[in-house]
Amino acid sequence: MIKKGRDSGVPGLSGSGQAHAVTASFLGWTLDAFDFFVVVFLIDKLAAEFHVGKKAIIASLFVTLVMRPVGALIFGLLTDRYGRRIPLMINVVFFSVVELACGFSPNLTFFLVMRALYGIGMGGEWGIGASLAMESVPPRLRGILSGILQSGYSVGYLLAAVVARFILPTWGWRPMFWIGGLPALLAFYIAARVPESEAWKQHRAPSTGAVLKIVATQWRSFLYLVLLMTFMMFLSHGTQDLYPDFLGTVHKFSPALQSYMAIIYNVGAIIGAIVFGQYSERLGRRRTMITAMALALLVIPLWAFGNSLMALIVGSFLMQAGVQGAWGVIPVHLSELSPDETRGLVPGLAYQLGILIAAPTNTVEFMLREHFGYQWAIAGFEIVTIAVLIVTLLLGKERKGRSFHEPVAVPAVPVSTSSV
Repeated sequence: MIKKGRDSGVPGLSGSGQAHAVTASFLGWTLDAFDFFVVVFLIDKLAAEFHVGKKAIIASLFVTLVMRPVGALIFGLLTDRYGRRIPLMINVVFFSVVELACGFSPNLTFFLVMRALYGIGMGGEWGIGASLAMESVPPRLRGILSGILQSGYSVGYLLAAVVARFILPTWGWRPMFWIGGLPALLAFYIAARVPESEAWKQHRAPSTGAVLKIVATQWRSFLYLVLLMTFMMFLSHGTQDLYPDFLGTVHKFSPALQSYMAIIYNVGAIIGAIVFGQYSERLGRRRTMITAMALALLVIPLWAFGNSLMALIVGSFLMQAGVQGAWGVIPVHLSELSPDETRGLVPGLAYQLGILIAAPTNTVEFMLREHFGYQWAIAGFEIVTIAVLIVTLLLGKERKGRSFHEPVAVPAVPVSTSSV
């Protein structure tokens, strides 16, 4: 997919350098997502361990989401000022150490503090990884690699489901967090193999203040991205976070069956992100996202109201193919809409401010469940979300295929003045 050798389509970066940059970004996001979704499979276990209700554990998801914009701001500014590599290494080590500490939680208070700190690390990773990956590949490959990068989120969810199925029953909940400390080893790979972004070198802002000034001058575009990301968060977290609990509560699925279901629908999510990401090179970013969301809208009856195991499998598989299909376009779409000097900050901060606004998603759905039932709570929430997203995209713009690099100067060919 990525050419080897010097003619790689990206100034100053070989094909192997591109591959390492994309790999590091993908793994960082995958492992970050794994650490987040571990909690989704531990709601009952943690509630029993800390002698609290399920709402208190669901609140830990809220705490993590709320702190993510803090990480996006801190690491985004570091990324635009000092490059992509070093902030990425610091970020990976930080969230890995915090995740490890979660496994030693003696009580709910300590656990909530750790999940808040983890939110800072999670908030910083996506912006760094997206800018590094998108700046390290030729424009023609951005769509599919955007899908691959974003699919890391679903791969992380899938890995959490696998660990919940095979580690949790035997070893208990603490080792699930201890495994989350392993990503710190990724820092060594980044240090050894991942090159710095040439686009960042070309467009590096002279100061942190200059970065913030550029964002301020384009505040309308930034607010549009925040609005878009808010409803994209409603879309993803509203269909994923409580779905295992929904299956257990409404359909009485065992924890093992919930894990198998999560594995299946995350396979759909991975396929959707990659397929729609690639499709966006032909159809455009916005039209591809609308197409993916139309698929999600059509399968809501199976996803939320299916009465058989097969209906729920098909519905959840296609739902996540559509949801993550739309998400697969997000890394490239936000990168192309962001100013060159702020590509580390703007996509990540817009992304994480969206999650800040959408942080009550799980709490709202849980509350709606008490009034309308679990099925209509999740179905109604997503119908409204998808409708608003389609309108938002139709009113927006895109810059598909724009260059992230300054043109390479071509030496002039001397013209002979001698006569023949």
